[in-house]
Amino acid sequence: MSDKLDSRVIIAKRCALEMKDGDVINLGFGIPTTAADYLPPGVNVFLHSENGCIGAAAKPTANMAESDRTNASGAPMTTRPGAAYMTLTTSFGAMRNGYIKTSILGALEVDEEGNLANWAINRQGRWWPGPGGAMDLCYGVPRIIAALQHIDKAGDSKVKRRTKLPLTGQRCVKTIITDKAVFDVGENGLILREAYDGLTVDDIRAITEARFEVSPDFKPMPI
Repeated sequence: MSDKLDSRVIIAKRCALEMKDGDVINLGFGIPTTAADYLPPGVNVFLHSENGCIGAAAKPTANMAESDRTNASGAPMTTRPGAAYMTLTTSFGAMRNGYIKTSILGALEVDEEGNLANWAINRQGRWWPGPGGAMDLCYGVPRIIAALQHIDKAGDSKVKRRTKLPLTGQRCVKTIITDKAVFDVGENGLILREAYDGLTVDDIRAITEARFEVSPDFKPMPI
């Protein structure tokens, strides 16, 4: 690879490039919330935080952080002019009724059918930590982007043929963004759209359990 960017930064930066002018976009817990810090210049979007805000923006400087202005990860955030705060009930209503165009959600696993698992892992016989608002987003938002590291700590692919963890949403993911690649979820499976700079198609196959085709427009990840 040509640089030493942290894998989480790679994912957040690439997710930010999926944001289009005028979109209403939900940023989920974890890596997705940091995508707000890398919004391309001149792109005007409305970022939704499930804890009750439309108009979220990048993280503040340390001396500007406020404990009552936080994103879905509980981290300090800024807001854009005209931002709206709302109750959790209203926020979840917006998530369910199609008002939000895109949601970028962290994932534990995703598979070649576009199934998303992001709410539970089994530790000492218990499933935790819980689903939060991700199930509502998978139900009500037409475009789900899954953001995750490509391999786990054991070196196994998190982009699976079939997920083994409890599902958050079934066949809901449209795009998968990892620190190694970008896939679209097509009718017949995954389509490799991009690979991180320096990685070949063969490199991606070697670290990916899921089967995939290669887009005719395949190119290096533009970050």
